[in-house]
Amino acid sequence: MRPAILPSRHRAALAAAALLTLALAACSPQDDGDSSAASSPSGSASGTTAGACSPGGLATRTAGKFTVGTDNPAYDPWFVDDKPSNGKGYESAVAYAVAKQLGYTGDQVVWQKVPFNSAFSPGAKNFDVDINQVSITPERRKTVDFSPGYYDVRQAVVAPKGSKIAGARSLADLKNAKLGAQVGTTSLDVIDDLVKPTKQPAVFQRNDLAVAALKNGQVDGIVVDLPTAFYVTGAQVPDAKVIGQFSTTGTTPEQFGMVLDKGSKLTPCVSQAVTALRKDGTLAALEKKWLSDAVNAPVLK
Repeated sequence: MRPAILPSRHRAALAAAALLTLALAACSPQDDGDSSAASSPSGSASGTTAGACSPGGLATRTAGKFTVGTDNPAYDPWFVDDKPSNGKGYESAVAYAVAKQLGYTGDQVVWQKVPFNSAFSPGAKNFDVDINQVSITPERRKTVDFSPGYYDVRQAVVAPKGSKIAGARSLADLKNAKLGAQVGTTSLDVIDDLVKPTKQPAVFQRNDLAVAALKNGQVDGIVVDLPTAFYVTGAQVPDAKVIGQFSTTGTTPEQFGMVLDKGSKLTPCVSQAVTALRKDGTLAALEKKWLSDAVNAPVLK
């Protein structure tokens, strides 16, 4: 669910970015079109030697450890049972896959709780990477580095089955709805910039508060990313349903990327690892395993 609609467009015409473009197009579980732009890492892996990207060569916060940040609680299907360290759920699995790619074993991965908005705020970080449905955006690139995108995402609207927007089939059908989303997310940007409802959106500090508002009838619907939408309807609010997903706007799809400190020495190696996992099909396999429900929701236009 998170972030400003259009991920950052990368300028540098690096060979690695071109390869990544092909991999993204091949692996996306949805018809998101060209995902090349958002895939560009903040730092280039070009010229990075294998030795420099091994545990012995990485300047991690703690020698011999790979510290990964994420929010608390950590939701399905990105994590399972609110336990990032169990390796279950898409983002947990991706984190361990990246760690393995860098040469770290599972017991060398250390998890750190990091509030969503703190992950990409200016200032020193208490993690090597953060993975928490953070969309790659030009604005966020000003304060942090990003890995290439590890997931191509669409936003979706969830509403109670009896809601006045339960039968919505277009953006126009949502115009008069009271919609809600988490603050600082692209979900909220979708409401403001794409739906442009006549009613002021409800803004929540956390996604669980938005879900509670949905349950209590304080909003007609909430906007979250598509996998989260299926989790909300499947596990949290059984009387709600996924009304539809929003089509990608512009030429670049929204992508989630791993967050690193601005100018981190780890950025080239982490970017190299994510790119490798795209190319060898690991990310696609993990999506299929953990996000298989996120398919073919009606597109609202």
